[in-house]
Amino acid sequence: MAPLKRILLVEDNERDLELTMAALDEHHLVNEVVVARDGAEALDYLYNRGKFAGHANGFPVVVMLDLKMPKVDGLEVLRVMRSDPYFKHIPVVMITSSREEQDLVRSYELGVNAYVVKPVDFTKFVESVKQVGFFWAIVNEPPPGAMKRGG
Repeated sequence: MAPLKRILLVEDNERDLELTMAALDEHHLVNEVVVARDGAEALDYLYNRGKFAGHANGFPVVVMLDLKMPKVDGLEVLRVMRSDPYFKHIPVVMITSSREEQDLVRSYELGVNAYVVKPVDFTKFVESVKQVGFFWAIVNEPPPGAMKRGG
């Protein structure tokens, strides 16, 4: 049996984190969701260091990444991921409240796979997250070996 595909959720806003987790749960996704509270923690998870040192969880099937965060912002996490051969093929979905054109353009220049603006309406927010989670964690097929370092 294939291992469950893991989702890395990078979100610093507690309310948005709770809403995102509820939306994924509502869709009955059984995938493990690893939460990083900022970009530095996201990089720690990917590089197996800090509080994530020694985890044997492999790579996430998708990174759901907030844009505006303390320490290391989403654009920097995306830049690092796309410059590293181990991470460049992991899908990254920017989930942000930013409607600024420069954020959208820069995200795509750096190689984001999708850019989703967080709707203000709760029902629309939940539906957006459910669709993103379902597509990337269930429907999408990652390249062979993409779930393991060096694979």
